[in-house]
Amino acid sequence: MELFRKENEEPAPKFVRRKDDITGDDEDLMRVEMSCGHAADPGSLTGWCRSLLDQGYLKFHCPADVNGEKCGKEWSYPEVRRNASLTETEQRNFEERLAKFAAKYYHDFKECPNCHSYVERQDLKNLRVVCILCHSLKGEDFEFCWQCLKPWKGAGAPSERCENEGCKNQSLEVLASCKLKDLPGSEIINCPSIRACPTCGRLIEHMKMCKYIVCPQCHVEFCFACLEIARNCQASKGSAHYKYCAKPLAPKQTQIPVWAQK
Repeated sequence: MELFRKENEEPAPKFVRRKDDITGDDEDLMRVEMSCGHAADPGSLTGWCRSLLDQGYLKFHCPADVNGEKCGKEWSYPEVRRNASLTETEQRNFEERLAKFAAKYYHDFKECPNCHSYVERQDLKNLRVVCILCHSLKGEDFEFCWQCLKPWKGAGAPSERCENEGCKNQSLEVLASCKLKDLPGSEIINCPSIRACPTCGRLIEHMKMCKYIVCPQCHVEFCFACLEIARNCQASKGSAHYKYCAKPLAPKQTQIPVWAQK
């Protein structure tokens, strides 16, 4: 993600006399036109983008209504920074939060138990990790288990556990031991009450409301019953999709999906 760019390389904001497509305010004022063609007041643009950051979103998108649906076109951060007329304090806050989210979403870091430096795991399916900092800082080769954070024990590169006593995937234990529940507003009974998001693997407990859940980490909506992406589940059953699914109820998960970030 591009956070910084020289000011003289940025085009000047384009102002138009139209309503604010974020708030709907139609007072006769000049507003900035975004790349998607919709217009917004700098203040409402700042407020909308701040609300997206508060919800954990890494990207900015247009909320303007287009025939009953959201525009959804993505805005780059340089465009938002320029058209929202962010102050230095706001710009610093936005960029710090974006950098934090990017590190969380696009990288996998843990502390090496030997040198206590943070190490990035390149192969998300491999628990056996070599700390390159131990080699460069201490001149020694050190391997550890990504799951139990102990020195590596065992052969090969298994994806489930090493041979250290007590090495186990706690998330899988939670999935295996969770209670069953009936989903409100549907005909689905005995559904596992905790699921791993089929996109990113985050554990989510079903608390209330219908069977469709929006993951707080990757923001993908999925069906808690069949584990299909929501739009696919809905398309398969038409108007009856809230009551039951075309596919059978998915059993308790025995694997955690790995997020293939793009």
